[in-house]
Amino acid sequence: MNHPVIVVHYHELWLKGRNRRFFLGKLFTALRQALQGIPVARIEQPGDRFVVRLGEGASLEEVHRRIERVFGIAYYAVARPVERDMEALCRIAWEEVEPLRFATFAVRVKRSDKTFPHTTMETESAVGRYLLEKLRAQGRDVRVQLKDPELTCHIEVTPGPLLVYARKIPGAGGLPANTAGRLTCLLSGGYDSAVAAYHMMKRGAHLSFVHFYGTGARPGESSLHVASGLVRVLVPYQFRAKLYRVPFEEIQREIVRYAPEGVRLLLYRRMMLRIAEVLARRDRALALVTGDSLGQVASQTLRNLVAVEAAAEMPIFRPLIGTDKMDILATAHKIGTYDISSEPFHDCCPVFLPRTPELSARPEELTEAEAKLDVPALVAQGIRGTTLEKFAYAGGRVEAEEPKPVVPSDKQRTATA
Repeated sequence: MNHPVIVVHYHELWLKGRNRRFFLGKLFTALRQALQGIPVARIEQPGDRFVVRLGEGASLEEVHRRIERVFGIAYYAVARPVERDMEALCRIAWEEVEPLRFATFAVRVKRSDKTFPHTTMETESAVGRYLLEKLRAQGRDVRVQLKDPELTCHIEVTPGPLLVYARKIPGAGGLPANTAGRLTCLLSGGYDSAVAAYHMMKRGAHLSFVHFYGTGARPGESSLHVASGLVRVLVPYQFRAKLYRVPFEEIQREIVRYAPEGVRLLLYRRMMLRIAEVLARRDRALALVTGDSLGQVASQTLRNLVAVEAAAEMPIFRPLIGTDKMDILATAHKIGTYDISSEPFHDCCPVFLPRTPELSARPEELTEAEAKLDVPALVAQGIRGTTLEKFAYAGGRVEAEEPKPVVPSDKQRTATA
């Protein structure tokens, strides 16, 4: 019995030149990890695609669910394996095409195995003629159109059975997981930061997450469950993730005690960046990621973003900086984070929110506002209270370890001293 075969065409990896082997190796690993637990006979790489030969009992629905989160794939298809015989090929091609509705079509052959006795043109011509005769016999008004047809019947000539498919399924695009280095994302629990994380993972970055939470919420309203829920949705894109959970309310109270009211929120954000940097260095991350969108709220005016960023030593990536809120929400719906971010939770940033927030702060103004604060001690306080929750995606499921306290390393103690 011939089991279904998944044909996977990759995205922009052809642009990688001599580094292509590295990216293809990462994509192969991602495919293997994503399909863990599903019966897979083998994964092959004939020519410029991967071929996943499924085993007995493999669920196509589950295969779709897993593959749609593998970055680096332009499109994939469920192909019908066919014995290496022209008559059988024509018959299966008709079974693939007959249920579909279209006015123009073409047959395209990729022939990575040159031992097949028919050339590419011979195969396309024979199968195209057979399909046209069958369609006309049904009274369907169709014609062959080689350029931009409504439907293309694809035939892949590999060393094993011939593969036939006519329905291409869009892939996740981007670059394979874990090809671009490490980043640390400040995850708020809202819509924006989760979408920002998704965009950076789509470019091959591996993200750890830092969530700052308030401790004064009523039972069931803590933001921790939202942060954990978001990481659970995001971790299948990169297979493993860390979530650092930082209690922040006592630090906020210290800022409120000594700092001018109008710049409180900006000082909260500067303190978050400093703490996140310590944790980022722990993970050997090279930069921070935030969900900032220019002008969306008072703290995200251009001047305020510059003033807040001055407190950080690491680069800060803002993938949503020029993105419209409606586009952000559309992506949140697409990736499954929207409902989680819509849940009620206690957000630490609006606590002690100023009545009239500063819209145009200068870096030196914020530095002056911090003069009465023991900044290194507050950073150390944040690190001491941090717990770490680890997530892993395997066999189609996300598992999380119990959160554990983070013990600062000697280098981290020095950085916060």
